[in-house]
Amino acid sequence: MTTEVGRSRLRKEDARLVTGRTRWTDNITAPGLLHMAVLRSPMAHARIDRVDVSAALGRPGVVAAFTGADLGAELGSLPCAWPVTEDIVLPDHPPLALDEVRHTGDPVAVVIARDRYAAADALEAIEVDYTPLPPVLDLEAALEPDAPLVHADKGTNRCFVWPLESGDYEAARAQADVVVKRRYHQQRLIPNAMEPRAVVVTPLAEFNEYTVYSSTQIPHILRVLLAAQTGIPEHQLRVVAPDVGGGFGSKLQVCAEEAITLVVAKRLGKPVKWTESRSEGYLATHHGRGQIQDVEIAARRDGTLLGMKVDLLADMGAYLMIVTPGVPLLGAFMYPAIYKMDAYSFSCTGVFTTRTPTDAYRGAGRPEATYAVERLMDDLAVELDLDPLELRRRNWIQAEEFPYTSIAGLTYDSGDYAAATDKALALFGYDELRAEQRKRNESGDSVRLGIGVSTYTEMCGLAPSRVLRDLRYGAGGWEAAQIRMLPTGKVQVVTGSSPHGQGHVTSWSQIAADVLGVPFDDIEVVHGDTRAAPLGMDTYGSRSLVVGGTAVHRAAEKVVDKARRVAAHLLEVGEDDLEFSAGAFSVRGDPEAKKTIQELAYATFTSHDLPDGMEASINAEHVTEPENFSYPHGTHLCAVEVDTETGAVRIRKYVAVDDVGRVVNPQIVEGQVHGGLAQGIAQALYEEAVYDADGNLVSGTMADYLVPAAPDLPDFVTDRTETPATSNPLGAKGVGESGTIASTPAVVNAVVDALRPLGVTDMRMPCSPERVWRAVQEAAQPASQPKEQAS
Repeated sequence: MTTEVGRSRLRKEDARLVTGRTRWTDNITAPGLLHMAVLRSPMAHARIDRVDVSAALGRPGVVAAFTGADLGAELGSLPCAWPVTEDIVLPDHPPLALDEVRHTGDPVAVVIARDRYAAADALEAIEVDYTPLPPVLDLEAALEPDAPLVHADKGTNRCFVWPLESGDYEAARAQADVVVKRRYHQQRLIPNAMEPRAVVVTPLAEFNEYTVYSSTQIPHILRVLLAAQTGIPEHQLRVVAPDVGGGFGSKLQVCAEEAITLVVAKRLGKPVKWTESRSEGYLATHHGRGQIQDVEIAARRDGTLLGMKVDLLADMGAYLMIVTPGVPLLGAFMYPAIYKMDAYSFSCTGVFTTRTPTDAYRGAGRPEATYAVERLMDDLAVELDLDPLELRRRNWIQAEEFPYTSIAGLTYDSGDYAAATDKALALFGYDELRAEQRKRNESGDSVRLGIGVSTYTEMCGLAPSRVLRDLRYGAGGWEAAQIRMLPTGKVQVVTGSSPHGQGHVTSWSQIAADVLGVPFDDIEVVHGDTRAAPLGMDTYGSRSLVVGGTAVHRAAEKVVDKARRVAAHLLEVGEDDLEFSAGAFSVRGDPEAKKTIQELAYATFTSHDLPDGMEASINAEHVTEPENFSYPHGTHLCAVEVDTETGAVRIRKYVAVDDVGRVVNPQIVEGQVHGGLAQGIAQALYEEAVYDADGNLVSGTMADYLVPAAPDLPDFVTDRTETPATSNPLGAKGVGESGTIASTPAVVNAVVDALRPLGVTDMRMPCSPERVWRAVQEAAQPASQPKEQAS
């Protein structure tokens, strides 16, 4: 029998998505629909002295206008679900600013009109008087005793300090022959989902109910938190995530605009829509990354690692969003990566600034950790005069050592780092490229060749609820699924995970088809609606397949178990006398005596002849609790050509060999890897959120913020090894973030490797042509002249 799992199926979703026969949030309309526009602060930090919306109310088509004072009691404070320490500073976060604005883009007032253009035009009639306050932009200066405060009532810009200690790092350092210490910067990144955020709220007055349509990754979590925030009972809220055009973490959020639209629709008794403009999103959608990493690694002269120390400053921005404080802590467990060592010391300090809040962005903490350790390993290799791959081989966990508990306390269940690396090397032509590099260096070629290495692992499948409890995370790690066997022979899979481009409909159909033995095309997947799929923990952290797919698998197994009882009764044999294959139960020794699972679904529908005491259904649901995180891994190799005369960087070859466990759909995996690589390379070479000295975002449009297009990226060479996960029946490990996590250090290591012979020892991201050119020029200065540190 040909199985579905492991087969490259074209995605069921794609035909309607690419032809427009679908429903995005902004497409949704309703009788009497009103449109909302948001007035945002033009200042990074200021006291609000007066807000006057009266002139806006006189504009054509305007129905209403509200300030924070008008709606504050109903809006409450936006939630933070991850207070990482007992003494964390948790400032109020009003969806509409009350007394102060604390970042450019902070919402100040809203206008509601009969069309979106009238609403937007009326914003200019609102009068606001501000008294400027000092911006807070530098993370280190923000912690000085005399620094201006983002939240004056809190008396500090320090949000929290979170430590993790394992072993005695100072003792390990004292035994070391070599200690390499570096400072790396993780620039802020701005998510750029293809679909901007959008919200539509339709009230059903006679039942006092509200349907919230939102381009969200988390419909179930959003429903719970909106109820808690606004006081509207949860059973009166239905949240629907229609087709969602990408998220990358930017829609893992309870946004101010979602709460405001809900409260305004309630106040007016009319359906209300808000759709974000692209430039508005640059200011108002949370940013990613934003860290200063002071890291050091201690080693023996033969390359043996002894210990690692990390001191992290993490930019929270102006407020704590849903998981803002927890993002850097996801990385805390991953700095030791795939390496063995005896001691690890980590400390993270969260810092408030007058910038857009940060939160989860593809990889969420893990890319930052991988970048630091993989950059540090290259620097250590130079110090020890070792090939960077040889240094890694001497320290990584060997295949026979799994399961292995890392120095950070995680138990990696399976892996084979050597196998992935060997395959990557074969595809890359490592020795040949090193030989070419030597020739170019010897000839003084103005275009230098660099080779970058990144061997990584990550923790994903955001996992056991008890572990999340211990980390003070405000939710569990479970996921739910239901299988409905319809009497006509078709199947509905109801999933609590909510896709935004990952291909859940196709993958879940493949999983269910294999377990149930029904045709792939006979399966429908229902998702993203808290009424149709009331149980769920949604989609983020590469958890959908590992946790959500497992729930589908387990629910399908329960269906088979229930159907077996009906089959045994109808075939008049014991359950142990039945074999199940290709969707049919047959009697051992009498293969002609059989019942298909679809026939049994119809038999339970009629319920004319069921076993005594059995309910008339073989439907089943399952809520799965993960046993562990999952740990994809791999090796990425990058060759770049750097023009020292212009600073231009061109990726000549990129090889990614990933181990994501058992693969359900290879084509979907390839798409996830390619997309992840694009985002990781973008951080290395292109993207950066830039603020001026007054706290204004000066890279606030696509004209100023460089998002790579297809011509900016190379052809990728990808392959896989496979060591199945042992913590779930699918053997899956997750793939959504791997490409982003691995690629950034591979590219930057390659750029630095190309320029080391010229005296460049570091590059601050993004490695733009100007930044590369300046680094080359500064390295060429006489030794007596001071040189600006790249990072």
